[in-house]
This record gives sequence, C-alpha cells and structure tokens, in this order.
Amino acid sequence: MKGHSKTCRAGSDNLWGDKDPKDTWIQIYLSVGLGLWAFLTFCFLRPRWKGLYAARKKQSSRANTLPDLPDSFFGWILPLWRIGDEQILASAGLDAYVVRKYLAFFKMAIKFLLVTLFFALAVIKPVHDTHPEREPGKGIQPNATIPSSSEHLELRSEWMTPFSMPVDYEYYTDYLWMYLVFAYLFTGLMMYLIVSETRRIIDVRQKYLGGQTTITDRTVRLSGIPLELRSEEKIKDFIEELEIGKVESVTLCRNWKELDERVVQRTTVLRKLEEAWTVHLGKRRVERSLETLPIVQPPPPGPEIDAPEPGEASHLLNDTERDPVSIIPYSQRRPIAKIWYGRFKLRYRNVDAINYYEEKLRRLDDEIRILRKKDFEATPLAFVTMDSVPSAQMAIQAVLDSSPLQLLANSSPSPVDVVWQNTYLPRSKRMVRAWSITAFIGILTVFWTLLLVPIAGILNTCSIHEVWPGLAETLDAHAVLQSLVNTQLPTLAVTLLGVGVPFLYDWLANKQGMISQGDVELSVISKNFFFTFFNFFVVFTILGTAANVVDMLERFGRQFENASNLAIALATALQRLIAFYTNFIILQAFGLFPLRLMEFGPLTLYPINLIGAKTPRDYAELVQPPVFSYGFFLPQTILIFIICIVYSVLRDSWKVLLGGLAYFMIGHFVHKYQLLYAMEHRQHATGRGWMMMCDRVIVGTVLFQLATAGQLGLRQAYKRAAGIAPLVLGTLWFAYLYGRTYRPLMKFIALRSLKHAEHSEVGRDIEEDSFSRDRSRNGPVMRQTVDEARERGLRYENPSMVMPLHDVWIVNKRTRSENGSVAPSADGEREV
Repeated sequence: MKGHSKTCRAGSDNLWGDKDPKDTWIQIYLSVGLGLWAFLTFCFLRPRWKGLYAARKKQSSRANTLPDLPDSFFGWILPLWRIGDEQILASAGLDAYVVRKYLAFFKMAIKFLLVTLFFALAVIKPVHDTHPEREPGKGIQPNATIPSSSEHLELRSEWMTPFSMPVDYEYYTDYLWMYLVFAYLFTGLMMYLIVSETRRIIDVRQKYLGGQTTITDRTVRLSGIPLELRSEEKIKDFIEELEIGKVESVTLCRNWKELDERVVQRTTVLRKLEEAWTVHLGKRRVERSLETLPIVQPPPPGPEIDAPEPGEASHLLNDTERDPVSIIPYSQRRPIAKIWYGRFKLRYRNVDAINYYEEKLRRLDDEIRILRKKDFEATPLAFVTMDSVPSAQMAIQAVLDSSPLQLLANSSPSPVDVVWQNTYLPRSKRMVRAWSITAFIGILTVFWTLLLVPIAGILNTCSIHEVWPGLAETLDAHAVLQSLVNTQLPTLAVTLLGVGVPFLYDWLANKQGMISQGDVELSVISKNFFFTFFNFFVVFTILGTAANVVDMLERFGRQFENASNLAIALATALQRLIAFYTNFIILQAFGLFPLRLMEFGPLTLYPINLIGAKTPRDYAELVQPPVFSYGFFLPQTILIFIICIVYSVLRDSWKVLLGGLAYFMIGHFVHKYQLLYAMEHRQHATGRGWMMMCDRVIVGTVLFQLATAGQLGLRQAYKRAAGIAPLVLGTLWFAYLYGRTYRPLMKFIALRSLKHAEHSEVGRDIEEDSFSRDRSRNGPVMRQTVDEARERGLRYENPSMVMPLHDVWIVNKRTRSENGSVAPSADGEREV
C-alpha cells in the first residue's frame, strides 16, 4: 500500500502525462446518446403539445409576428434559423435583442471561438506536436552528452525538456514565443469583439428606446424624499419647479404592510375555499385542451354531474347561490375543517369547511375595503411619471438636490416589475439584509469548497485507494468502469451541483429587499456566477490536481504563500484538468442543451403538480408558459466561455475550443427557440445584463493572460513571461475606459436619440383604440413595440389597492341568472 501511495504521489506530479482519449470518447457517446434521445423526443412532442412547446406563441399577441413553424419532424429547424434580429426585436422586446441572453453573447462567443479554433488547428497544434514535452526527470540533464549532429534533429524532441538545460535550450524553446504572440492576438480580438458588439447593441438600444413612449420610460424613481415633501402635490410642484417638464402623475409609496398581509391571507383562504367546493362537488375532472399534456386523473367514485354548456369553463358564484343542494343532483357530505383554539392551540373542533372559509373570506373582504380607505404613512420613495421621455431622462441624468442621499432620481422599473412589499421597507433594513446575505454567501463559499474536495478527489484513482482500497482495485481491473468513475462521475456531480445551487441563491436574492424583479435577477446572475466561477474554476481547479484529500489541502495552502506562485499554480492545474473541462463542456453541449430544449424539468414536474391539482385555478396554473430566468443559465455560460478563453493557447487547446464552439452554436439555437416561442421574460428591457457579461469576460481575459504567463514560467521562459505584464495592465486599463465610455449609454437614453420620438400627450390613460386607429379615418396604424403593448394601460399602483376581490372559481357548477343566461363580468370572468 505504501508503494502504491508513492506511485500515486509520483503520478500526481506528472504534469505532462497524456490523458486517455478513451475517457473523452465515452463522454461523447453518453452525451450524444442522451442529447439525441431528448432532441428526437422534442421533435415528436412539439407539434402535439403546443401548449407547452409553443406557449409564448399561443398566449402572447406580440408573438403573432413570428412565423408559424411547420409541424413536420425536422421542418421547423430552418425557419427558426432564418429568423433575423428585426423579428426578434419585434416579438421578444429589447431585452431579447440587446442582452439576448444567449443570442448576442453567443454570437460573440462563436466569432471568437471560430478564429481561435482556426489558429489552434493551423498553428498551435502543429507546433506542439513537433515539440512534445516529457515528464520532469526523464529528459537529458544539463551535463549529459549531446548527440552528434546527424542525430540532433531526430532526437531533439525526445531529450529536450524545460526541466533539463542542454546547451541549445534557448534554441529549442523558441516556439514559446508563440504563447506571447497569441496572448496579444487573442486579447486584441476579444477587445475588438466586445467593443464592436457593444456599439451595435447601443445603437439599436438607443433607437428602440428613443422611439417608444412606455410608462416605464417616462417614469422616475425618486428616493430619499424628505419629510416636508412626502405628499403627491408637493413632489409634483418640486419637479415642475425644476422646469424639466410637466408631471403627469405621482405615486407616493406608503406603508401598506397591513393591507398586503390581508391580501395574502385572502388568497390563502380563497384557495382553501375553492378546494373545499371542489371536494364537495365530488368531481375533479377539468376539460383539457388536446394541446396540453395527456395526463388526466381518474374521477373519484360517485355520481356524475352534468357537463357544462359550451363555453362555460368557469364561473363565479354569488353568495346567494353557493348552496349546491338545488343544483347538484345528489347529496354528498360537506367537507370538514379542523379549527385549533385554546392555549397553545391544543384543542380543536370540526366545522363545516365551506361555511367557515366563506365567512372568513367575507370578513377579510370587509377589512380590505376599510384598509383601502385608510391614510397610510408615507415612505421616502415615489414614482413620478412625466409627460415625455426626454423630461424623465433629464431628471434621471441630473442631480436634483444639493444634500447627499436626498431626492435621488433613478430609472424606474416596469409597474409589473415592482416588488411593492419592499417599497415600504426602511433603507436600514434593506442594508442589513444585503450585508447579512453577503456574509451568509461567504460562509456558503467555504461550505461548497469543503463539498468539492471529495468530488475533486475522484478525479484521481489514487485518492480512492487512500479511502476505499477495495473499490480502487475493482476500478483498476475494469478500464471502462474506471473511466466512468474518474471522468464521468465528477462531471455529473459538478453539473448537478450547478443546477441545484442557483435555486438557493435565487431565494437569497429575493430576500435582500430589492425594489424590482429586474434588480433581483441581476443579483441572481452575480451570485451564481461567483459560485460557479470561484468553486468550479478557482477552487476545483487547484484542488483537482492533488492526489488525495490531504495533498489537496496542503497544495491549496502552498499555492498562495506568495503571489508569484499564482500564475504557475493556475497553469499547472489547467494543464492537468484539460480532459475534465473538455468532458464537462461536451456534456453541457450535446447532453443537457437538448434536455433544456425538451423542457425536461417542467415535463417531469407536470405529472407531480397534476396529482396535487384539485381546483380549476390549480389546473390553469399548470399551462402557464415558464419564465426564462437569466440568473439560472447565464453564469454557467459565461464560465464556459472563460474556460475556452483560458485554454485557447495551451497544449491540446483545440479540444476545449471545439467543444466550446459546439456548445455556443447549439445553445444559440436552443435559447432562440425558447425566447421566441416557448418561454416568457416579463422584466422591462434595460440591457444592463450586457455590461455584466462583458465585465466578467474581461476578468476571464486577465486569467487567460496569467495562465499563459504561468505556462512560460513553468518552462523557465521568464523574459517572455514578463512580456505578459504590459498586456495585463493594458487589459485593466481597457476595462476602466470601457466602463466609463459605454456604461452610461447602456444605462440611460441619450437625449439626441429622443428628438424623433413621438411624445405621449395622453400618458397612462391611453386607450386601446388609440393604438389601432381606423386607417380610413386617421391614417395608418401606429406601430407599437413589444414593451408598449405589454405596458398599455398600466399604472404605478400597489395591486393590493386596486385588485378586484374575486369570488371562488369553480368548474362544473353551473349558476344562472333568473332568465337562465350566464353573462360575462367586466373583468372577463363569468359571474351571475
């Protein structure tokens, strides 16, 4: 055992050992097999379950501009590929065009990887093939006999190593200038792509926002309002006195906590009442569209109820017609609710559930109506809607008051994007929450590091020998099984961890007290990227190079004894883990992207949610289109792009670059379909995510430069390694200039872009017919952007103040007026 440990220790120092190509081929077979099954299943199900795979196309009026994809097995692929940027902008909004989550970013990544892959195959790989490297100690030592001139060229590559110093060592390592040249070339290419793509995005963004007049673009979020100005009239007078425009409306946020709590309680009681009615009616069948998933629960035993008349899918019940005795043709026991009371709630009694929840609902409705008339305490936050976009932009881009942290004007989120429960949260509490969650994430970082230690140890069979000798011997006897454990298992474990952790960080981001869901999503992107980058790249890369757990911890501490070891440590770890990262990218590209296209998560959760569904409201929620959340997918995409950048010059870099190119090409196609046809993204378009992506790509570029310098340092090419230093400084200077130059244009709307915009004069009271004028009387129909159509008729109002107090929603319980007809109510739902 000790001998084996020494062998493992020696093998762990083998930096230049060749990786078994069998591991990569096994990963390709598994990934392609999984992906091919998912893709063919999607092609089969897509025309049959359009309620799931074309949810956005069916439910969004703006998606009508998109072409209908053919229902043939593969016929939809080319029409989807031909959809251009203008159609994307018209159907998915500025957010899908500017950020395009994977559209603009993926295109930039594809361009970079095409160029780097060409040089990797045409120059870098041939040079490395003619200059093979050996393990330390196996080359000829500096005092070894030099071969004759006739044998010199033939034997040069066999005995020259960076750790043996023959006479013509400098001549042999001349090829290392390639590292320096390509470091400058690829860095310049990345800067060019970032700037060119950003300029194009800014141009489209400014034209798009400058030509629309949504309520969001005309609204200013005013914070830090002093006590003497906390009224709608005083805020309006203050803004108009600045002579930047006319104020159309002011919504001063107030402490609506009591009202919001009553509304939440009402929603809970309403759902319980609907469930009680559904159980009492004894029939849990809901008419299902043929386009939804063909899974239906069997009806419970009991007499049938007459089917509803055509068009009667749901009704509202009046208080006077809730008794089913005269309607239901059979008698069934009414459901019972258990009510706990007394000290410590240890006693209970059974009551009629329907009567109990109806009475509770009636009392909550009365309380809500009374609270809506109450004058709540004002908070230092308001939404000020101007009469035009230029007026709002002048207020946002100006300093309104000389006092610090007072009367601060910022861009406003969309009305549906506002988290109203956080508008009355004091600033001190929001700061405490933010810092507490930040500290908790720091603790989690240590926890993930400890969790990744055993996963990183699986990368080396020697680690298994230290912990489980019997398993290690079994793996040594079966090469395929050893490959599965050493290569596929760590890849799968890291992938599963990367899928589950974002849900935790999403929950944490929602607890920080941010005003808008857009800010929450940006926070999720930042948190998840920190998790994936630090744990999967920095920690996992360094720990994954050790032979066992003890060696991991020793190596981790030793690498940071001084800053000069960082580049060499990074280079050493990257060279060893090239097979792991190649397999990781292959799994993501060929295996998981097709699963994502098939929407494997919603597909598998549908039967589970269907089993728990009882009421019509539950069934209606099952067919809602899923929301495309950037925070769940973008961090991993950025990480994979950074991995490709870092490996672009290293030995065998073409493997990572080829896998990365496949990843981004497949990902562009998959997310193009999801954004346009299958999923919704409801946050107002701002384009702030693009700057966040570019900032992290620049960080990856600096890591690429450090890794290149480390490779040169490992080969004792110190002068060439020092040549990377000006490149690092230049990249940092570029990052500074890039932020100062382009960030304001991605945050604000330039006033010059607004000179041709049609300013709104009717503001938030726009009626629908103003957007669809009769051509014969008023000229052509006014063209709307997707954001204008989405925000038509919206106002900055707390939903708890204005939402209708709906009654229960019941299917298969027909209620009629005296003349036997069912009339639609004003809100579009049928009620008596």
